[in-house]
Amino acid sequence: MIGGRVLDVSALTDAAIGKTVYTRALVRTAVEHGIVLAVPTAALMAAWSAIAPGDRPFLEILLDLPVAVIEPLDESSARDAGLLLATARDPSAASVVAGHVAWSARRRGWPVVTAEPGPLRSIDPTVEIDPLP
Repeated sequence: MIGGRVLDVSALTDAAIGKTVYTRALVRTAVEHGIVLAVPTAALMAAWSAIAPGDRPFLEILLDLPVAVIEPLDESSARDAGLLLATARDPSAASVVAGHVAWSARRRGWPVVTAEPGPLRSIDPTVEIDPLP
């Protein structure tokens, strides 16, 4: 199985605005070593809405990288992610975006790059987290 990372909203926005060097370094390393970066569409939508127009070109570049794989939120994944979301220990902390990210991480068996692990852990306490500093 090919290894990789799942990027959540905080990772996508961090990479776009350059808040820390970590996420951009992760992207460079992924390209250099062929590490797949899964981008759930729900997280991508939230990231597009959260960043300033001047920072949006980075998302365009990221999505065009050969290591970027977009996780669609289609009928099947919406059902499965919704069922996973229904098991959240703290439904008020969980969201559709976090549900899609947690489902993607669980399905792929990959860690989630995030600055906000709480909602993900509420949905799936076993999800592996690659924390942003």
